[in-house]
Amino acid sequence: MWSTVLKKFEKHPAQQKVIKLLFERGFQVNGDRKVTSGSIEIPHTQLAKEAGVDRRVVDATTETILSDELLKNIFQNVTSIPFLRDVAPALGLGVIIITPDDAANVGILYSVSKLIFSYNISIRQAVSDDPYFNNEAKLTIITDSKVPGDLVSDILQLPGVKGVSIY
Repeated sequence: MWSTVLKKFEKHPAQQKVIKLLFERGFQVNGDRKVTSGSIEIPHTQLAKEAGVDRRVVDATTETILSDELLKNIFQNVTSIPFLRDVAPALGLGVIIITPDDAANVGILYSVSKLIFSYNISIRQAVSDDPYFNNEAKLTIITDSKVPGDLVSDILQLPGVKGVSIY
């Protein structure tokens, strides 16, 4: 799917930067060509600065999005979620960050969640990086309690797991 989206911008690399930023952040494009997060408008100048492009590139990108049914459907419906990783310790939650051998491997989330369940620990959130956006894609799991060392050792034994960090 993502290759199809990028192909629509193959002659416009600056617009590709904008489209990636919009998608990574879960920003929508409304019918007025405004970029929003929910009902909050994000100035095109701020987006341009973050993407390292001119504001007019953001304007052109939003026009392209609204003129294409696939892009319009994606960017009028994408949303962002609160990612608990950095606030979890302050909330008394556990954080497990798993580095896979290969992010395309099937079943890592299943194996890890099954193992966490066996420790009678509840998962509050699981977020997997998209390997397209992140060369070192990781699986981050937020648990309802601190993570015991034995669980870390057991996760490291799972097939497809290269590394584990907790905090």
